[in-house]
Amino acid sequence: MKKNLNNISIHLKNKRKQNKLTQPELALKAGVGLRFVRDLEQGKNTLRMDKVNDVLRLFGETLGVVAMDRDKLISNE
Repeated sequence: MKKNLNNISIHLKNKRKQNKLTQPELALKAGVGLRFVRDLEQGKNTLRMDKVNDVLRLFGETLGVVAMDRDKLISNE
């Protein structure tokens, strides 16, 4: 299982700390497992979007589509 920190893992870890929540507290409040919270914060590449949204919902956020510069992506291949 390859892990790398990404924007969402960093964002959620910062939000949890800003709200003075431990990982177990966040898991309980979001209705997800502690293992899921740990995997999320460690940047696991494969996570269920519905569970990510359960965590984001605590902070008034949700996953969404973000437009990207397609030409820039193609030139980086």
